[in-house]
Amino acid sequence: MTRIEQAREGILTDEIKAVAAAESLSPERLAEDISAGYSVITRNVLHDIIPLGIGRGMRTKINANIGTSKDRISWDEELQKLEVLIRHGADAVMDLSTGGAIKDLRHTLIKRSTIAVGTVPIYEAIVKTAESRGHIAKMSTEDLFEVIEDHAKDGVDFVTVHCGITQKAIQRLREDRRILDVVSRGGAFLLEWMIYNDKENPLFEQYDRLLEMARKYDLTLSLGDGFRPGCLADATDRSQMEELVTLGELRDRALEAGVQTIIEGPGHVPLNQVELNIRLQKEICKGAPFYVLGPLVTDIAMGYDHIAAAIGGAVAGAAGADFLCYVTPAEHIRLPDIEDVREGVIASKIAAHAADIAKGVPGALEIDKKMARFRKNLDWEGQISLSFNPDKVREWRSHVPPAEKDVCSMCGEFCAIRTVERALHGTKAKS
Repeated sequence: MTRIEQAREGILTDEIKAVAAAESLSPERLAEDISAGYSVITRNVLHDIIPLGIGRGMRTKINANIGTSKDRISWDEELQKLEVLIRHGADAVMDLSTGGAIKDLRHTLIKRSTIAVGTVPIYEAIVKTAESRGHIAKMSTEDLFEVIEDHAKDGVDFVTVHCGITQKAIQRLREDRRILDVVSRGGAFLLEWMIYNDKENPLFEQYDRLLEMARKYDLTLSLGDGFRPGCLADATDRSQMEELVTLGELRDRALEAGVQTIIEGPGHVPLNQVELNIRLQKEICKGAPFYVLGPLVTDIAMGYDHIAAAIGGAVAGAAGADFLCYVTPAEHIRLPDIEDVREGVIASKIAAHAADIAKGVPGALEIDKKMARFRKNLDWEGQISLSFNPDKVREWRSHVPPAEKDVCSMCGEFCAIRTVERALHGTKAKS
């Protein structure tokens, strides 16, 4: 039985109890939400990790992408990125490798990762096809499904599959005349394959086969948004909505089959449309967990796209998004390095935490109250311990050390907190 089927039978597994306890939910409530498709637990039955809960009433989670490209193949660097993103609080990692020994690297990441691992199987299928047959359009349906099953057998916890790209959606895209037609790499691969071969998307046409495969491993399907907007001008258009409606229908079929799904979303979205996008998805996809890339709220933040994404992510999370995919400062420029990964994770964590406070997630505001008390007491070690990057705070404080250890070098002896404490409570001034 899959998790959904167990939840329908009222079976409260140790896994459900553990996730419910971590999220301050009752196991009964979580089981009901899983059976209804409002929440998921992303863990392949072959992967021994702490299960990850995503969905209604739970803390906003974040994912960090890593992986090689043909221009940069370094296993050591990717494993260091994994260590850094786990240390700074990422809830999941996705391997998007397209260069080198992709399968071997995936095996190593799965073995070393203590958090949920996701992949985009079509990347490997396309790379193998290009290397063996010279053109990505020569990939067969069997090639694609074999790779998906390989990833599931390896223990991958969730996979992005672009099932919502159809011939009808491609025709809509032609009519919409976007500025940036398709920026999703997986979406672009499928679009070219479908046009070149004049065939329907195999992930859509043989969706029942995909569901049966997912059932065997309790693999969560992340229904990818291949037609997500790649610039603000294309946001919330008919092509995006066409695909979203299809994803909603596919979500229903998966739920009926006992397979967990999350829905992927944009992309580049103007700030005033972010909440609208979340509401549309939640309505069309009947409350399914929503996984957003950012969204980025401006197209011109190159080098600072992690900030643009954090702004959009905070608004999206507050409006109901459940899972944020981080964006690094290197977005749109190059393969991210280790420091880019660190900055991307921290920016996304800030966005997720801000969203949790807005949503009233149990315990979220208490952390900020604790920080306020540490500041009130001029407790620097306490403040550092609650920061998103304690090493950075400690290092920066040492750069210009204050003359008095209980203040900072910005205000020094004129510290507002100490001044007010002295005035209100009669604490003696230091001479």
